[in-house]
Amino acid sequence: MTEALHALKWVAVAAFVASVAYVHLRGRIRHRLVKQLTDHSTFVAPYNVLMYAFSALPRGPYHDVAAFPELAPLKENWQVIRDEALRLRDDGYVRAAAANNDIGFQSFYRYGWKRFYLKWYEDPLPSARALCPRTVALLESIPTLHGAMFALLPAGGKLGVHRDPYAGSMRYHLGLDCPNSDECRIFVDGEPYSWRDGEAVVFDETFIHWAENRTDQARMILFCDVERPLKSGFVTRINRWVSEHIVKASATSNLEGERIGALNRFFVYFREIEPRRVRLKNWNRNVYYVVKWGVIGSVIALLVYLVI
Repeated sequence: MTEALHALKWVAVAAFVASVAYVHLRGRIRHRLVKQLTDHSTFVAPYNVLMYAFSALPRGPYHDVAAFPELAPLKENWQVIRDEALRLRDDGYVRAAAANNDIGFQSFYRYGWKRFYLKWYEDPLPSARALCPRTVALLESIPTLHGAMFALLPAGGKLGVHRDPYAGSMRYHLGLDCPNSDECRIFVDGEPYSWRDGEAVVFDETFIHWAENRTDQARMILFCDVERPLKSGFVTRINRWVSEHIVKASATSNLEGERIGALNRFFVYFREIEPRRVRLKNWNRNVYYVVKWGVIGSVIALLVYLVI
């Protein structure tokens, strides 16, 4: 029994390493190997590979919006959605997180990105129901739509190179108030797409992507997570359980008093470490990297010890 358990541990390690390698090599654009080792996509690679294996979509960064017919009402009503979004923007509700409690998008705020959450893997936020009821009604009519927000990228703004951690969803963008210029665009696995008012795009956010707005006008879109179509009903049920019980832990608030998920409650404390990390790096980069890789090496050594 002990030998069988030992062998099973090594099979698990081999499967984990293989899944990380697949995630890293999957696209044409890749992180540097050092960055990949500490990227969140490394730690969730086995789950994401399961999603890729049973995906009903062809492999590639972009997908035909027609493959998601349930989303058609959003495009058909884009002007209704736009009017509510612009009213929220003008009233100051589309803004950065008030505290360090938005783990999924915290790095975006340094470039001026702003958002107003409509729903995030659970029921719509109370503030969304009160302030943009027509948009919320449209979202609630689509069972496979799990997350949504209004997202603003300011004039001159950008989003850094990154990949999202969860392959159980696909990303949907609907242009609401855009510069309508090729100078305002997103790159997914190196392939550009320029937002246009009333036009939609679906892409796989687990490919590396980044965005830029080189115009003098802000870009406002409806940003949604829609369930990835899968070929297996059993795997679909697994994915829905994960979205309902794990991904929703990344939920955050628009206004004080709204529920904040467990991951973001923990993230508040984690972010207190960040200023110390920055100070150490600014003081002595060599010492910083010795400490960083010492911690990473210790974690790897502990995992190897547990396996052996």
